[in-house]
Amino acid sequence: MTSKLDNATASHLTALKGIPRNSSYVIPGLYDLSTEDTNWVLTSSFIIFTMQTGFGMLESGCVSIKNEVNIMMKNVIDIVLGGFTYWLFGYGMSFGRGPLSNPFIALGDFLLDPPVGDALMGQIFAAFLFQLSFATTATTIVSGAMAERCNFKAYCMFSFLNTVVYCIPAGWVWGEHGFLNNLGAVDIAGSGPVHLIGGASAFASAAMLGPRLGRYAEGYDPLPLGNPVNACMGLFVLWWGWLAFNSGSTYGVSGAKWQYAARAAVMTMMGSFGGGFYHYSFWRHEGRMDIMDLINGVLGSLVSITAGCFLYRAWEALVIGAIGSLFCVLAMPLFDRMGVDDPVGASSVHGVCGIWGVIAVGLFADNPIPLDTTNGRSGLFKGGGWYLLGIQTLSALCLACWGICSTFLLLYVVNKIIPIRMDPHEELLGADLTEHRIRHTQIGLSRAISALAPIKVDLNELSGVQPIGMNPGHERSIDQLRAAEDKLQQWQSYLDQVIGRKDSKSKHQKEPMEGDIKLNMQSPSKLLGTGNVFSRRLRSVPLKDQTFSQGLYRVNNSELPVIGNPKSDKDANFAWVD
Repeated sequence: MTSKLDNATASHLTALKGIPRNSSYVIPGLYDLSTEDTNWVLTSSFIIFTMQTGFGMLESGCVSIKNEVNIMMKNVIDIVLGGFTYWLFGYGMSFGRGPLSNPFIALGDFLLDPPVGDALMGQIFAAFLFQLSFATTATTIVSGAMAERCNFKAYCMFSFLNTVVYCIPAGWVWGEHGFLNNLGAVDIAGSGPVHLIGGASAFASAAMLGPRLGRYAEGYDPLPLGNPVNACMGLFVLWWGWLAFNSGSTYGVSGAKWQYAARAAVMTMMGSFGGGFYHYSFWRHEGRMDIMDLINGVLGSLVSITAGCFLYRAWEALVIGAIGSLFCVLAMPLFDRMGVDDPVGASSVHGVCGIWGVIAVGLFADNPIPLDTTNGRSGLFKGGGWYLLGIQTLSALCLACWGICSTFLLLYVVNKIIPIRMDPHEELLGADLTEHRIRHTQIGLSRAISALAPIKVDLNELSGVQPIGMNPGHERSIDQLRAAEDKLQQWQSYLDQVIGRKDSKSKHQKEPMEGDIKLNMQSPSKLLGTGNVFSRRLRSVPLKDQTFSQGLYRVNNSELPVIGNPKSDKDANFAWVD
């Protein structure tokens, strides 16, 4: 077998300088990276990870406010637990090079950690990071479909194990051992292994969880969004990340790869233009544009263009994106009528459009000379015959069946350990409060707590949670200041009464009797001042020593009102009138 070092460029030789020149070692395709290629792959991986921000913003904008933090926490868990298990065993099941690897699953390279002396250390780490960014994306797709009614602890277990759902079919399509890869299946950036698997898993998850409480009580129309601006911002972040997702999948810029990386970026944008320009939503809503139709239509077009992102002409990308957008907005209400409650439309965007994206390669693909991406084949409309279309259709069928069946099985196992559905009472209160002790204001939580109180739901722990956006210490201090002001106002009222009595009883008295209150005949507001509560505050000295302007209080006057509890807690920062 000829060594790849024989035809290596200068940058390849620099990257592989640890391997002897007369070595017969064959570099696995996954690690056949020059220095420039490695730089491109790493940079793309960094950008792809920003898509987690986009997913989080989009999903939090689609759910009710009382669940927005919970959906963000799920996105964090997808990276932490999903990423850990991908390093633990997921990467090895997709691209392992062990002797037990077979067309169904790879075995080897678990707990990946090449030593410093390994000549391929840089390439291995770059390849792993790139594939890791894809794996976490596939897992995150599912979180939106399970929003607002999934037990958080059960979701953590699901996220920990969901790597299996992605990594095995990824090996079928991209691994050197995979049976679809060996048959000639083409998927450049993951319409199938990432999006179709994620969308099929989302469909199975939403179906198994059941709809949210009251979701279809008043028909099938979409529910109001929690934050439409967040949803739009999420679209823009995903749009940005998609450029790296597709362009980075040329897997380098050496040779002719840089030309196709540029083409992939432009065709990605052209596909999204088609998804946003031609929109069924105008007709469906009598001239109005529905925000979720537009957002998911654009995302659906991006999913559709991903599998063959540098295999199409510009007009073909527009057509593929427009058809994908149409499929998406038609599938969303269809799934609702089937009783599959998907709050963000992940099943339609990633599942339905993923199927279309995989099949579109078999129709429109060019042969990207001199790259061997399609193994020299072209799509049906380019004179390539039916073979590529048949393989792409088989690929879509295998991936969809695997995604649905494996997710149903995984959730069945998780449900036996931890119930995957939230308690109905917790669902009404929202996962932010019940799972994370985050209480929002003005969203009906007090009403929900009052409604649940008569049915003996234990709400003692939840009722003491402070609302977000407020400083409890400051609020307590403000309450104390207001209480002090109320006490002073009561004293003013009392002084007004005393002045009135003294005027009526002592019109002709020249000197006050011993023990009486001697008052300057000024208004109480002048006695106590007309400023804010700080200017009216009395110094904390015994009442018998208090001096008001020219008047002295009698020590044991039974007419003095008792205001407040003299033994109540006092803040040392404030003076009090007891």
